[in-house]
Amino acid sequence: MARGGRDEGSDVKVVLFCGGYGMRMRDDVDDVPKPMQMVGDRPLLWHVMRTYAHFGHTEFVLCLGYGAHHVVDFFRGYDETRSNDFVLRKGGTELELLSSDIADWTITFVHTGMDTPIGERLRRVRDHVADEDVFAANYADVLTDAPLDHIEQWFRASGAVGSLLAVPPQAAFHMVDSDADCFVRAITPVTTLDVQENGGYFFFTPEVFDHLGEGEDLVTHALPRLAAQRRLVAYPYTGFWKPADTVKERSELDAMARHGHRPWALWAEAASGRPAEVG
Repeated sequence: MARGGRDEGSDVKVVLFCGGYGMRMRDDVDDVPKPMQMVGDRPLLWHVMRTYAHFGHTEFVLCLGYGAHHVVDFFRGYDETRSNDFVLRKGGTELELLSSDIADWTITFVHTGMDTPIGERLRRVRDHVADEDVFAANYADVLTDAPLDHIEQWFRASGAVGSLLAVPPQAAFHMVDSDADCFVRAITPVTTLDVQENGGYFFFTPEVFDHLGEGEDLVTHALPRLAAQRRLVAYPYTGFWKPADTVKERSELDAMARHGHRPWALWAEAASGRPAEVG
């Protein structure tokens, strides 16, 4: 059984794209990349990795770029006591952890360039996943409670080369429909339209590299090629899914965590038997 009582299934490697530019402060001096922006007491990247670890996936390949040293420094100086109970003995010289976040994780750090497209970042870690029958890939700044174990099994059964999470539109914008004389016929919230957006949480077979050229983007170039060949599937999901592309979105996630409402924290819910709390 997996952590929290889920069926563990196969342990796939997880490629995470960590090179996105930071949500900068007004003085333009903050070089913290988006995945390292804080949600509660831990960065976004940590929450994404804990989600995968909950489903038994503990081998990570981090595609580093902008602000890479923040990612490296965080894990090299990782403090388990910030989110786990522990016992101190002998005047603080002896520490016993009662649980652990990352003791069973294997993390490979790969410097994939500052302004590299995501597709090229993926190509640059090809050697780390080429021997896998299936591997996962994802943005490092989007959280969900989607059933990744079920999605992996569904993808394997599909015979496709790639899969993605298809989620309802998140934007608060309104679509304007006007006639030839520019008179407005309708104003419709984007969230009510029968459309879906790419929610990440990809699964791939190594064949994806055959459809991805040097310097290309994953979503703009490789995925349309797979779609044209009916080799790409989309898993529709209407549960919790929230990105942190903007300061506002990251602040909303942070506020949720600090008020004890973390629907993405499946590991905490499984451990306690109740909805996830701050920690």
